[in-house]
Amino acid sequence: MSDVVRWGAFSCALVPVVLLASGTSAIGAVGAGAGLAAVTCVSRALLRQSERTAARAWTESVGRHRYRSGRIRTGAHGGGRRFEGRTPGE
Repeated sequence: MSDVVRWGAFSCALVPVVLLASGTSAIGAVGAGAGLAAVTCVSRALLRQSERTAARAWTESVGRHRYRSGRIRTGAHGGGRRFEGRTPGE
């Protein structure tokens, strides 16, 4: 994401310079730069929000698993064997 934001900031600085060099009015060049800066800021905010949402969804899916009955199990397969009062040799 940081590369995208850097290129956006670079274009916000470069576009007004190019517009001024090509003969556009100063007000138009500043307006174009400001518009690009606004789009860059909104895009950065949306990218950060989507990254946070994706990270949150990933941690929730990797976290606890539930049985079909709704009980939570913590291990990969819900823990070890349960002998319910029996010894392992029985």
